[in-house]
Amino acid sequence: MTAPFAAGPFAAGSVSLRLYPHLNGELDAPGIVAELTAQAALAADSGFDGVMTSEHHGGFAGYLPNPLQAAGWCLEEMATGWAAPCPLLLPLRPAALVAEEIAWLDARHPGRVGLGVASGSLPQDFDAMHVPIADMVPRFTAAFEELVGILDGRAPGVLLGDPAVARLHEHPVPVLSAAMGFTAARRAARLGAGLVFDSMSTPERCRELMDEFRSAGGSAPSVLIRRAWVGEAPRGDLDAQLEVYKGYAAASAREHWGRDELLGSHDAAAVAEGLVDALVRSGADALNLRVHVPGVTPAQVREQVGRLGAEVLPRLRALSTSE
Repeated sequence: MTAPFAAGPFAAGSVSLRLYPHLNGELDAPGIVAELTAQAALAADSGFDGVMTSEHHGGFAGYLPNPLQAAGWCLEEMATGWAAPCPLLLPLRPAALVAEEIAWLDARHPGRVGLGVASGSLPQDFDAMHVPIADMVPRFTAAFEELVGILDGRAPGVLLGDPAVARLHEHPVPVLSAAMGFTAARRAARLGAGLVFDSMSTPERCRELMDEFRSAGGSAPSVLIRRAWVGEAPRGDLDAQLEVYKGYAAASAREHWGRDELLGSHDAAAVAEGLVDALVRSGADALNLRVHVPGVTPAQVREQVGRLGAEVLPRLRALSTSE
Protein backbone atom coordinates (compact mmCIF):
# COMPACT_ATOMS: atom_id res chain seq x y z
CA MET A 1 0.00 0.00 0.00
CA THR A 2 1.21 3.51 -0.86
CA ALA A 3 0.93 5.90 2.06
CA PRO A 4 -1.54 8.73 1.33
CA PHE A 5 -0.47 12.35 1.45
CA ALA A 6 -1.31 13.48 4.99
CA ALA A 7 -3.32 16.62 4.31
CA GLY A 8 -6.87 17.80 3.85
CA PRO A 9 -9.02 18.07 0.73
CA PHE A 10 -7.33 19.50 -2.39
CA ALA A 11 -4.04 20.13 -0.56
CA ALA A 12 -1.00 20.98 -2.64
CA GLY A 13 0.81 17.78 -3.56
CA SER A 14 -2.23 15.56 -3.12
CA VAL A 15 -3.40 12.98 -5.66
CA SER A 16 -7.06 12.00 -5.73
CA LEU A 17 -9.27 9.75 -7.85
CA ARG A 18 -12.43 10.54 -9.81
CA LEU A 19 -15.27 8.07 -9.29
CA TYR A 20 -18.16 7.34 -11.65
CA PRO A 21 -21.08 4.91 -11.52
CA HIS A 22 -21.11 1.97 -13.92
CA LEU A 23 -24.36 2.59 -15.77
CA ASN A 24 -23.91 0.00 -18.51
CA GLY A 25 -26.89 -2.13 -17.45
CA GLU A 26 -24.87 -4.93 -15.84
CA LEU A 27 -25.57 -3.66 -12.30
CA ASP A 28 -28.82 -2.58 -10.69
CA ALA A 29 -28.97 0.59 -8.58
CA PRO A 30 -27.88 -1.06 -5.28
CA GLY A 31 -25.08 -2.82 -7.15
CA ILE A 32 -23.94 0.47 -8.70
CA VAL A 33 -23.70 2.09 -5.26
CA ALA A 34 -21.88 -0.93 -3.84
CA GLU A 35 -19.32 -0.86 -6.66
CA LEU A 36 -18.80 2.89 -6.37
CA THR A 37 -18.12 2.73 -2.64
CA ALA A 38 -15.91 -0.34 -3.05
CA GLN A 39 -13.80 1.62 -5.52
CA ALA A 40 -13.60 4.50 -3.04
CA ALA A 41 -12.36 2.16 -0.32
CA LEU A 42 -9.86 0.61 -2.75
CA ALA A 43 -8.59 4.06 -3.70
CA ALA A 44 -7.98 4.93 -0.04
CA ASP A 45 -6.28 1.58 0.58
CA SER A 46 -4.15 2.08 -2.55
CA GLY A 47 -2.76 5.41 -1.35
CA PHE A 48 -4.99 8.00 -3.01
CA ASP A 49 -5.55 11.02 -0.80
CA GLY A 50 -9.22 11.39 -1.64
CA VAL A 51 -11.99 10.83 -4.16
CA MET A 52 -14.26 13.10 -6.18
CA THR A 53 -17.76 12.52 -7.52
CA SER A 54 -19.44 14.67 -10.18
CA GLU A 55 -22.90 15.47 -11.49
CA HIS A 56 -25.21 15.01 -14.44
CA HIS A 57 -28.85 13.90 -14.48
CA GLY A 58 -30.97 11.27 -16.14
CA GLY A 59 -28.27 8.59 -16.23
CA PHE A 60 -26.17 10.71 -18.56
CA ALA A 61 -22.88 9.12 -19.73
CA GLY A 62 -22.00 7.46 -16.44
CA TYR A 63 -22.63 10.31 -14.01
CA LEU A 64 -24.49 10.71 -10.72
CA PRO A 65 -27.31 13.13 -9.95
CA ASN A 66 -26.27 13.32 -6.26
CA PRO A 67 -22.50 13.79 -5.91
CA LEU A 68 -22.71 15.25 -2.42
CA GLN A 69 -24.71 12.29 -1.13
CA ALA A 70 -22.33 9.92 -2.91
CA ALA A 71 -19.34 11.57 -1.22
CA GLY A 72 -20.96 10.68 2.10
CA TRP A 73 -21.41 7.07 1.02
CA CYS A 74 -17.74 6.92 0.08
CA LEU A 75 -16.50 8.38 3.35
CA GLU A 76 -18.36 5.74 5.30
CA GLU A 77 -16.36 3.05 3.48
CA MET A 78 -12.94 4.73 3.32
CA ALA A 79 -10.48 4.02 6.10
CA THR A 80 -8.53 7.21 5.30
CA GLY A 81 -8.73 10.21 3.03
CA TRP A 82 -11.28 12.76 1.98
CA ALA A 83 -14.20 12.99 -0.43
CA ALA A 84 -15.67 15.87 -2.38
CA PRO A 85 -18.54 16.40 -4.78
CA CYS A 86 -16.53 18.07 -7.53
CA PRO A 87 -18.06 19.53 -9.44
CA LEU A 88 -21.57 19.91 -8.12
CA LEU A 89 -23.81 21.97 -10.44
CA LEU A 90 -24.55 24.94 -8.24
CA PRO A 91 -27.25 26.71 -10.34
CA LEU A 92 -29.54 23.70 -9.81
CA ARG A 93 -29.68 24.06 -6.01
CA PRO A 94 -30.11 26.78 -3.39
CA ALA A 95 -26.65 27.75 -2.14
CA ALA A 96 -27.77 27.70 1.50
CA LEU A 97 -29.00 24.12 1.17
CA VAL A 98 -25.68 23.02 -0.31
CA ALA A 99 -23.86 24.77 2.54
CA GLU A 100 -26.00 23.08 5.20
CA GLU A 101 -25.54 19.64 3.69
CA ILE A 102 -21.77 20.06 3.32
CA ALA A 103 -21.47 21.46 6.83
CA TRP A 104 -23.25 18.47 8.34
CA LEU A 105 -21.25 16.01 6.25
CA ASP A 106 -18.08 17.62 7.58
CA ALA A 107 -19.48 17.40 11.11
CA ARG A 108 -19.81 13.64 10.54
CA HIS A 109 -16.33 13.37 8.95
CA PRO A 110 -14.33 16.34 10.30
CA GLY A 111 -11.64 17.62 7.98
CA ARG A 112 -12.40 15.03 5.31
CA VAL A 113 -14.86 16.99 3.15
CA GLY A 114 -14.29 19.37 0.24
CA LEU A 115 -16.54 20.88 -2.41
CA GLY A 116 -16.12 21.84 -6.04
CA VAL A 117 -18.80 23.68 -8.00
CA ALA A 118 -19.55 24.46 -11.63
CA SER A 119 -22.19 26.33 -13.59
CA GLY A 120 -23.00 23.40 -15.90
CA SER A 121 -23.69 23.37 -19.63
CA LEU A 122 -25.76 20.27 -20.44
CA PRO A 123 -29.37 21.24 -21.32
CA GLN A 124 -30.70 17.93 -19.96
CA ASP A 125 -29.58 18.85 -16.44
CA PHE A 126 -31.41 22.17 -16.47
CA ASP A 127 -34.52 20.72 -18.06
CA ALA A 128 -34.69 18.03 -15.37
CA MET A 129 -34.63 20.63 -12.59
CA HIS A 130 -36.89 23.14 -14.40
CA VAL A 131 -34.14 25.76 -14.34
CA PRO A 132 -33.73 27.93 -17.48
CA ILE A 133 -30.28 27.25 -18.90
CA ALA A 134 -30.11 30.88 -20.01
CA ASP A 135 -29.97 31.84 -16.33
CA MET A 136 -27.08 29.55 -15.39
CA VAL A 137 -24.32 32.19 -15.28
CA PRO A 138 -26.09 34.77 -13.08
CA ARG A 139 -27.48 32.00 -10.88
CA PHE A 140 -24.02 30.50 -10.47
CA THR A 141 -22.36 33.84 -9.74
CA ALA A 142 -24.82 34.78 -7.01
CA ALA A 143 -24.93 31.29 -5.50
CA PHE A 144 -21.13 30.90 -5.49
CA GLU A 145 -20.64 34.14 -3.59
CA GLU A 146 -23.28 33.16 -1.03
CA LEU A 147 -21.94 29.64 -0.67
CA VAL A 148 -18.32 30.60 -0.08
CA GLY A 149 -19.34 33.18 2.49
CA ILE A 150 -21.14 30.48 4.44
CA LEU A 151 -18.49 27.77 4.10
CA ASP A 152 -15.60 29.94 5.26
CA GLY A 153 -17.66 31.29 8.16
CA ARG A 154 -17.60 34.95 7.03
CA ALA A 155 -21.25 35.35 6.10
CA PRO A 156 -23.47 32.60 7.52
CA GLY A 157 -26.53 34.87 7.52
CA VAL A 158 -29.70 33.27 8.84
CA LEU A 159 -27.91 29.89 9.05
CA LEU A 160 -25.74 31.01 11.96
CA GLY A 161 -28.03 29.21 14.40
CA ASP A 162 -27.22 25.87 12.74
CA PRO A 163 -24.46 24.26 14.86
CA ALA A 164 -22.76 22.62 11.88
CA VAL A 165 -22.74 25.91 9.97
CA ALA A 166 -21.51 27.82 13.03
CA ARG A 167 -18.64 25.33 13.30
CA LEU A 168 -17.41 26.41 9.83
CA HIS A 169 -16.05 29.65 11.29
CA GLU A 170 -13.25 27.66 12.92
CA HIS A 171 -13.26 24.72 10.50
CA PRO A 172 -13.96 26.02 6.97
CA VAL A 173 -14.64 23.58 4.13
CA PRO A 174 -12.34 24.18 1.13
CA VAL A 175 -14.04 25.08 -2.15
CA LEU A 176 -12.98 24.85 -5.79
CA SER A 177 -14.60 26.46 -8.80
CA ALA A 178 -14.50 24.97 -12.29
CA ALA A 179 -12.64 27.50 -14.42
CA MET A 180 -13.04 27.90 -18.18
CA GLY A 181 -12.21 31.60 -18.43
CA PHE A 182 -10.46 34.54 -16.83
CA THR A 183 -13.60 35.94 -15.19
CA ALA A 184 -14.08 32.65 -13.31
CA ALA A 185 -10.43 32.65 -12.24
CA ARG A 186 -10.64 36.19 -10.89
CA ARG A 187 -13.94 35.46 -9.12
CA ALA A 188 -12.48 32.44 -7.34
CA ALA A 189 -9.44 34.47 -6.29
CA ARG A 190 -11.62 37.23 -4.88
CA LEU A 191 -13.69 34.79 -2.87
CA GLY A 192 -10.75 32.76 -1.54
CA ALA A 193 -11.66 29.61 -3.46
CA GLY A 194 -9.39 27.42 -5.57
CA LEU A 195 -9.79 26.22 -9.16
CA VAL A 196 -10.41 22.83 -10.74
CA PHE A 197 -9.46 22.26 -14.38
CA ASP A 198 -11.24 19.74 -16.59
CA SER A 199 -9.50 16.68 -18.00
CA MET A 200 -9.49 17.95 -21.60
CA SER A 201 -7.96 21.42 -21.27
CA THR A 202 -4.30 21.64 -22.20
CA PRO A 203 -1.78 22.43 -19.45
CA GLU A 204 -0.93 25.62 -21.33
CA ARG A 205 -4.52 26.87 -21.09
CA CYS A 206 -4.63 25.94 -17.41
CA ARG A 207 -1.41 27.92 -16.88
CA GLU A 208 -3.00 31.01 -18.41
CA LEU A 209 -5.91 30.73 -16.00
CA MET A 210 -3.63 29.99 -13.04
CA ASP A 211 -1.54 33.06 -13.83
CA GLU A 212 -4.69 35.18 -13.90
CA PHE A 213 -5.84 33.58 -10.62
CA ARG A 214 -2.53 34.28 -8.86
CA SER A 215 -2.35 37.82 -10.27
CA ALA A 216 -5.79 38.47 -8.81
CA GLY A 217 -4.59 37.38 -5.37
CA GLY A 218 -5.69 33.75 -5.48
CA SER A 219 -3.78 31.62 -3.01
CA ALA A 220 -6.00 28.55 -2.46
CA PRO A 221 -4.82 25.20 -3.88
CA SER A 222 -6.01 24.35 -7.39
CA VAL A 223 -6.49 20.92 -8.93
CA LEU A 224 -5.71 19.56 -12.40
CA ILE A 225 -7.80 16.61 -13.62
CA ARG A 226 -5.91 14.22 -15.92
CA ARG A 227 -6.71 10.88 -17.52
CA ALA A 228 -4.21 8.18 -16.59
CA TRP A 229 -3.81 4.53 -17.57
CA VAL A 230 -1.11 1.92 -16.99
CA GLY A 231 -1.10 -0.62 -19.84
CA GLU A 232 -3.18 -0.68 -23.01
CA ALA A 233 -5.63 2.21 -22.72
CA PRO A 234 -9.22 1.73 -23.99
CA ARG A 235 -8.85 4.24 -26.81
CA GLY A 236 -12.18 3.42 -28.40
CA ASP A 237 -14.08 4.14 -25.19
CA LEU A 238 -12.09 7.32 -24.60
CA ASP A 239 -12.77 8.58 -28.11
CA ALA A 240 -16.48 7.81 -27.79
CA GLN A 241 -16.70 9.77 -24.54
CA LEU A 242 -14.84 12.68 -26.09
CA GLU A 243 -17.46 12.85 -28.84
CA VAL A 244 -20.18 12.99 -26.18
CA TYR A 245 -18.45 15.93 -24.49
CA LYS A 246 -18.04 17.70 -27.82
CA GLY A 247 -21.79 17.46 -28.27
CA TYR A 248 -22.57 19.88 -25.45
CA ALA A 249 -19.41 21.69 -24.34
CA ALA A 250 -19.21 25.37 -25.21
CA ALA A 251 -17.08 26.24 -28.22
CA SER A 252 -15.04 28.57 -26.01
CA ALA A 253 -14.06 25.53 -23.91
CA ARG A 254 -13.39 23.17 -26.81
CA GLU A 255 -10.92 25.53 -28.43
CA HIS A 256 -8.56 24.92 -25.50
CA TRP A 257 -8.84 21.11 -25.50
CA GLY A 258 -6.05 18.76 -26.46
CA ARG A 259 -6.61 15.47 -28.32
CA ASP A 260 -7.57 13.53 -25.19
CA GLU A 261 -4.91 14.60 -22.64
CA LEU A 262 -4.38 10.96 -21.67
CA LEU A 263 -1.19 10.04 -19.81
CA GLY A 264 -1.12 6.36 -20.73
CA SER A 265 1.74 3.90 -21.14
CA HIS A 266 2.80 0.35 -20.34
CA ASP A 267 5.63 2.02 -18.42
CA ALA A 268 4.38 3.30 -15.05
CA ALA A 269 7.40 5.59 -14.76
CA ALA A 270 6.42 7.28 -18.02
CA VAL A 271 2.88 7.81 -16.72
CA ALA A 272 4.21 9.38 -13.53
CA GLU A 273 6.63 11.59 -15.44
CA GLY A 274 3.88 12.71 -17.80
CA LEU A 275 1.57 13.59 -14.94
CA VAL A 276 4.23 15.61 -13.14
CA ASP A 277 5.08 17.40 -16.38
CA ALA A 278 1.42 18.29 -16.96
CA LEU A 279 1.08 19.51 -13.38
CA VAL A 280 4.16 21.70 -13.59
CA ARG A 281 3.20 23.16 -16.96
CA SER A 282 -0.33 23.92 -15.72
CA GLY A 283 0.78 25.69 -12.56
CA ALA A 284 -1.82 23.78 -10.54
CA ASP A 285 -1.04 22.39 -7.08
CA ALA A 286 -2.64 18.93 -7.01
CA LEU A 287 -3.78 16.12 -9.29
CA ASN A 288 -7.09 14.33 -9.68
CA LEU A 289 -6.85 11.19 -11.82
CA ARG A 290 -9.55 9.66 -13.99
CA VAL A 291 -9.61 6.13 -15.40
CA HIS A 292 -13.34 5.55 -15.87
CA VAL A 293 -15.26 6.15 -19.08
CA PRO A 294 -18.46 4.38 -20.20
CA GLY A 295 -17.51 0.97 -21.53
CA VAL A 296 -14.74 0.36 -19.01
CA THR A 297 -15.72 -2.45 -16.64
CA PRO A 298 -15.59 -2.42 -12.84
CA ALA A 299 -12.78 -4.98 -13.00
CA GLN A 300 -10.75 -2.72 -15.27
CA VAL A 301 -11.25 0.27 -12.97
CA ARG A 302 -10.23 -1.73 -9.92
CA GLU A 303 -7.14 -2.99 -11.70
CA GLN A 304 -6.15 0.52 -12.68
CA VAL A 305 -6.71 1.91 -9.19
CA GLY A 306 -4.46 -0.79 -7.81
CA ARG A 307 -1.77 -0.31 -10.45
CA LEU A 308 -1.81 3.47 -10.17
CA GLY A 309 -1.54 3.18 -6.40
CA ALA A 310 1.28 0.65 -6.46
CA GLU A 311 3.24 1.74 -9.53
CA VAL A 312 2.52 5.41 -10.22
CA LEU A 313 1.78 7.19 -6.93
CA PRO A 314 5.17 6.44 -5.31
CA ARG A 315 6.95 7.73 -8.42
CA LEU A 316 4.65 10.74 -8.61
CA ARG A 317 5.42 11.73 -5.05
CA ALA A 318 9.13 11.16 -5.44
CA LEU A 319 9.21 13.27 -8.61
CA SER A 320 7.05 16.01 -7.11
CA THR A 321 9.35 16.25 -4.09
CA SER A 322 12.38 16.61 -6.33
CA GLU A 323 10.89 19.38 -8.46
